[in-house]
Formats: sequence, C-alpha cells, structure tokens
Amino acid sequence: MNTTDAELVLRLRDSDVSAFDSLYGNYHQAVYRNILKFVKDVAVAEDILQEVFARLWEKRREIQAEQSVGGWLFVISFNLSVSWVRRKLKEQALHKNLLDLEPEDHLMIDRKNMDEEQYSLLEQAIAQLSPKKRTIVTRCKLEGKTYDEVASELNISRNTVKEHLSAAMVKLNDYMLRNGDHKYIVLFLFFFTCHNASN
Repeated sequence: MNTTDAELVLRLRDSDVSAFDSLYGNYHQAVYRNILKFVKDVAVAEDILQEVFARLWEKRREIQAEQSVGGWLFVISFNLSVSWVRRKLKEQALHKNLLDLEPEDHLMIDRKNMDEEQYSLLEQAIAQLSPKKRTIVTRCKLEGKTYDEVASELNISRNTVKEHLSAAMVKLNDYMLRNGDHKYIVLFLFFFTCHNASN
C-alpha cells in the first residue's frame, strides 16, 4: 500500500470527505471494470459501484492504514456482485444450474466474515509472491492499471509485465484453491482472474 493511500485512510477514519473523494478518484474505474466484467450490465455495475463506496464510508473507522484499499474494495465489489448474480439467478429459477448458494447451506458464512476471510486470503496469497510479482499483481489487478502503465512505472517491457503476471496468477490460484474453504472461492478466482483479461 503506498504512503498516499495510508495517509488517506487515516484521514478517512476521521470522516474527512476529501480523503474519501481522493480514494474514489483513485479506485472507482478499476472497481467499476471488475464489476462490469462480472455482471455484464452497465446500469447494475454503476449501482454496485456506488454501493461499494457507500460501504467504504460506512466502514471507514474499521479500515486500518496498513490495509490495501484496493484489496478491500476488490473483495467488497466481488461479494456485492455475487449477491446480485445470485438474486438474478433466483428470479430466473436457474440458480441451481450454476451453484447452490442458498443461505442455509452449511458452507455459507455471514457477509462480514466472508469479507474478512476473502480479504485475508487475498492478502496472504499475494504475500507469497516475490516483490516484483507482488507489485505487478497489485498494480494490474487491484489498482486497475494497464500493462503499459505498469511497464512504464517499473521501467520494464510490456511483455515482461504479462509474463510476471501470468506466473503470479498461477501461484495465486494454487494458493487460494488450497487455502480457501468455502464454495465462493471458485467465483472469487473467476472474478479476480477475469479482471484485465482484455488488457
């Protein structure tokens, strides 16, 4: 997490609206792209985006300065997107053809714990990577930057970024599948890996 974000989080915890606006400006495009690739509906994606940042404001005092804001927003946007897909599938009476996501399922966990579990799992998985791969994953996947932008920032070639990211994703997928203990992990991996697929 960069210093600027850490400072913004500290100000956000004190209900500084300008800090919230800055975080929104830094991350809303990446979060929106994540959501849109999952729900495939512009209006729905915009609604979920607003809900994600409303959640950021509501939970502002719970976020720690050392946390990755991008990772936190990523997990929240994933869970809200899954909730929308689940409602849509239920309305169409097709939800059991994808995954049985009924709330009484013994593998379901409550939303707060699910958010925390997935955030922690993502942080742990990324921490296993080499410093360069960790930086590339964070910038491409969580900050929504393009290969060209990351290549320019790190002074490496676009192809090197792609190669490092591809190798990192193999390691991340393996770690998360081995350590994730509920069925949402399959959708979570899809959501995570589809982001920037067309970069």
